[in-house]
Amino acid sequence: MEASSLGAALELVSSGGAGLSPEKRAALGASLPLLRRDYRFERVWFWGRIQGLRGAYYIAEGLGADLAAPRSRLYSLNCVEWNLLPPASGEMMAQAEALKGRFQGDPSFEYQLAEAKVADDEKLPEDKQEVVIKEEIRLVATIEQIDKAVGIIPRGSFVKTPLGPVHENRNFEGLSLTEAKKLSSYFHLAEPVNLKNKTLLEKADLDPSTDFLDSLEHDIPKGSWTVQLEKGGMVVVLRSLLWLGLTFYHVPMTKQYGYVYFGTGEKNLDLPFML
Repeated sequence: MEASSLGAALELVSSGGAGLSPEKRAALGASLPLLRRDYRFERVWFWGRIQGLRGAYYIAEGLGADLAAPRSRLYSLNCVEWNLLPPASGEMMAQAEALKGRFQGDPSFEYQLAEAKVADDEKLPEDKQEVVIKEEIRLVATIEQIDKAVGIIPRGSFVKTPLGPVHENRNFEGLSLTEAKKLSSYFHLAEPVNLKNKTLLEKADLDPSTDFLDSLEHDIPKGSWTVQLEKGGMVVVLRSLLWLGLTFYHVPMTKQYGYVYFGTGEKNLDLPFML
């Protein structure tokens, strides 16, 4: 969610338990504008908090002119001092998926991961080599996973220019209440997968400037999102059952929308059995 409207946005998602203490809100209100200035970001989003056993990570994302470009991610332990995270690589993602359990809350904490060493001639495990993974690397990969799976925007809020870059759609005035209650009105803010598999006939009714991302209606497993009307029917709130703690809000007929994550950084692997 936008750092500039953090207080109001947190109020809109507070019914799900997402929230910050007044001290943390004040600290973020002072540090996030400085973060934008120092790193020369076009805008800064407060991404959320991952709660560990001994501490919590507060996450912010910095965006450039192209809103679809990879985002810079930073974490803080106190909402005042921020540390830049390295970009997530394929190796980081694979290593993080092998780790289970809660975060510790200490970026220097080291996980021991056994990796089988394969002999080239026999193609059988020869011995096991210990791989050391710092929690900071796991944090990078987890944020990337959550953003790809459940980071969303309303349809029409972003527009793709003919030259490729994606910008904020200045003509976007919000979804109608009827459209805001449909999963098809929300897109994943990630590289599209299902869109590439559609036929030319299916793409005929799509606007390439606004319909360039995957919608939520085809998410697997089906039923992994809940849609609710809150604040007297004035706010539409979407919650992910796959990554518990991810909450998205949109005030119909306005430009107010955003998402935030308050959770443990663990994927809900039991979801297929819950539906």
